[in-house]
Amino acid sequence: MSIVDNKKAFHDYFIEERFEAGMVLAGWEVKAIRAGRVQLKEAYVIVKKGELFLIGAHISPLPTASTHVQPDPVRTRKLLLHAEEIRKLIGKTERAGYTLMPLDLHYTRGRIKLAIGLAKGKKQYDKREAEKKRDWERERQRLLRAR
Repeated sequence: MSIVDNKKAFHDYFIEERFEAGMVLAGWEVKAIRAGRVQLKEAYVIVKKGELFLIGAHISPLPTASTHVQPDPVRTRKLLLHAEEIRKLIGKTERAGYTLMPLDLHYTRGRIKLAIGLAKGKKQYDKREAEKKRDWERERQRLLRAR
């Protein structure tokens, strides 16, 4: 079950591969995510010292958050993957010119997971072509329904 999708990632990038990562979250963040107060639009993933981090994801704290905790909505969050997957991602991002994009937040067996995509940037003409194709599919469905 998806919590939030990053539609901008699919518009701006070709997604080659998908990976599922766990996240290191504080209690107030889990509660806010379950309430749907999360945004991935400006988020991205970086590699630092052999570890993956999510930067720019905005999790708005609930008004009922604890008073002794000072919530930081855009803090850097560590991602959890198997070491072999991390090595594979590091190799692709360094050599082949790929980037890592967060695609969506979802639940897997009650845990909050982040889908990461190994992405290559789209040019402007690629974006226009994808939009034309999407419009044609929509029009085709409309024509088929009209019969």
